[in-house]
Amino acid sequence: MSLSNSYAPWCPACKALQPIWSEFATWSEDLEIKVGAVDITESPGLSGRFMITALPTIFHVKDGIFRQYKGSRDREQFISFVEEKKWQQLETVSSWKAPDSVQMSVLAQFFRLSMVLRNVHTSLTEEYGVPVWGSYLLFILATVIIGALLGLLFVCCIDVCCAQKSGELPPEITKKDDDAAKKQSGDGKDDDEEKEEAEEQEEEEESAPKEKSSPEARKRRTRKAD
Repeated sequence: MSLSNSYAPWCPACKALQPIWSEFATWSEDLEIKVGAVDITESPGLSGRFMITALPTIFHVKDGIFRQYKGSRDREQFISFVEEKKWQQLETVSSWKAPDSVQMSVLAQFFRLSMVLRNVHTSLTEEYGVPVWGSYLLFILATVIIGALLGLLFVCCIDVCCAQKSGELPPEITKKDDDAAKKQSGDGKDDDEEKEEAEEQEEEEESAPKEKSSPEARKRRTRKAD
């Protein structure tokens, strides 16, 4: 079982709690607990894991279960909180906000990134004399360039995946295409054959009027009239 205090050096409430917390830490052996303190400016990842939105923040941990202490911040209350097991009355941190969950681990990385960017901004403005607006402009340009590169990489990945899928046609489509190709090749004829058929058709059309004007055709007409 342990109690951990998250603080920041610039926080007035944290400065007021520091001597009380140090005195309470001397009771750790008698209470059989571990007492610790975490500077979130040096460990921004922990700030993200525990979703610390107010300072100071005190957490009670036992058997991997986290509870947030919200009582009075004095030594007597801390001691009674442990001795009388008042921590059992507190609501545990939900599973989706548990510090050891995947989503909180990802959030911790974002907190670390924000601290890195903050340090870069401080270095540009204080060490290199870059104006504040110039530092912001550099961050904007870097964001646009990185976003464009990531977008280009994403589009290339999609093109590669789509090209592979389009090259592998379903068996039904390939079968239909094969049947259509066979049918077309069977029905197709050479140019010479097409010319011969056209000439035969013209000869038939020329002979048709002669048959109509012949005597036999006239006799057939009169028989049909009778």
